[in-house]
Amino acid sequence: MSILLNKDSKIIVQGITGSEGSFHAKQCLDYGGNVVGGVTPGKGGQYVFDEKLPVFNQCIEARAKTGANVSIIFVPASFAANAIKEAAYAGIELIICITEGIPVNDMVDAHQYVKQCNVRLIGPNCPGLLTPEEAKAGIMPGFIAKKGRIGVISKSGTLTYEAVHQLVSVGLGQSTCIGIGGDPVIGTNMIDLLGLFEKDDDTDAVVVIGEIGGQMEIETARYVKDNISKPVFGFIAGRTAPPGRRMGHAGAIVGGADESAAAKMKIMRECGIHVVESPADIGNTVKVNS
Repeated sequence: MSILLNKDSKIIVQGITGSEGSFHAKQCLDYGGNVVGGVTPGKGGQYVFDEKLPVFNQCIEARAKTGANVSIIFVPASFAANAIKEAAYAGIELIICITEGIPVNDMVDAHQYVKQCNVRLIGPNCPGLLTPEEAKAGIMPGFIAKKGRIGVISKSGTLTYEAVHQLVSVGLGQSTCIGIGGDPVIGTNMIDLLGLFEKDDDTDAVVVIGEIGGQMEIETARYVKDNISKPVFGFIAGRTAPPGRRMGHAGAIVGGADESAAAKMKIMRECGIHVVESPADIGNTVKVNS
């Protein structure tokens, strides 16, 4: 079993005729994902990939004609928030926004709209989702993953890949891997996903990768202590980042004493999370303690 994405998910790609959208839509198809079409305003009626996939002008039309329940967004930052809202308006249950650099004010508006529509947004500025050996929706390299029973949640795209590699290197596969994005305003947080993994009978443990800045990891640790029965493993990136300087993601800036890597790791340990000092230790730590 997986959470959120499986081989039966019907995927559309917003921005499918652009270079990024086209490339990654083909990658998702080749991996086995059920991509059923795409959306590019003004190009409705066309087909892509040797006339196999239809292109629609709007998400609502794409959903009506394909039954799509997942959308991946590869739209320039200035239009991406509206693309999110369009997918939500169409009733797409799972919206995955890969686009980075979306203005915070735009995302605040889009986030509120998504909540009103009662659909789920992953991202923005994220690598998407991967259910190994079934489907991927986003830009994660599927070949590094292996089907198994460890869930992965990460703010960082590249550290998602490293965690998966480390798990596979010790013989552990993954149920679902999810990159949630590191922007200040994102659609789905760690707590949301831990709740889903807790209910998933085919997930035995969860790896959570956070970073400096913000309160999400602290709130997540306290949630784990009171609500999660499965082993949780945590890593915090940015231990050497100087206070007050943004490192990498737009949200990765230490604004208070409890937002440093050391402070977050301390709280995670106090809440029963197995804290990993280095990404290179993720695989062995999970193997020994789960």
